[in-house]
Amino acid sequence: MTADQEILLKEGKMLPVMEHFYTIQGEGAHTGTAAYFIRLGGCDVGCHWCDVKESWDPTLHPLMDVIQVAETAASYCRTIVLTGGEPLMWNLEILTLRLKELGCTIHIETSGAYKRTGILDWITLSPKKTGLPQPEIYEAANELKVIVFNRHDLKFAEEQAAKVTPGCRLYLQSEWSKRNEIYPLITEFILQNPRWQASVQTHKYLNIP
Repeated sequence: MTADQEILLKEGKMLPVMEHFYTIQGEGAHTGTAAYFIRLGGCDVGCHWCDVKESWDPTLHPLMDVIQVAETAASYCRTIVLTGGEPLMWNLEILTLRLKELGCTIHIETSGAYKRTGILDWITLSPKKTGLPQPEIYEAANELKVIVFNRHDLKFAEEQAAKVTPGCRLYLQSEWSKRNEIYPLITEFILQNPRWQASVQTHKYLNIP
């Protein structure tokens, strides 16, 4: 990376984009709706079960002009999802401002481990034990999505739910490879704690990105 690129990255004028694509949201409150995904490279939270480990190293992904990315995204759809990796590692001000100028609603999927930047209309907080959220993100979260890998994660989910606002929607989602084992646990837990909902990675069943 050149010195000029480092400056543009810090300013948020260019960002490491792993991929961007038009698809259907597969998880959480907006499951089944059309959305344009912008997946940013870079994450140091380090979940061992992450299904996009190739996103972790930002240097593997090209720096792209955020204005061009925003305009491409908006040409497909007005619902934009920023994901990763961990998108809040980066300065999102310029990208999100241009998306708003183009009439977009901006969703983000984040661990909350970094401070919030940019204009965000819907925040999906998916906290991880390896990098707990910044305190301020709890109050801003619209939905809390906890990935369940083992029974102890249900206790972690309750601990995290105690920190969000009453209006935040609560979701439990099995780690994909253990879904046959975990969803019975999730079902039992939700029946005993009905404020929670189950989230399923429907895009994987539909075989879409």
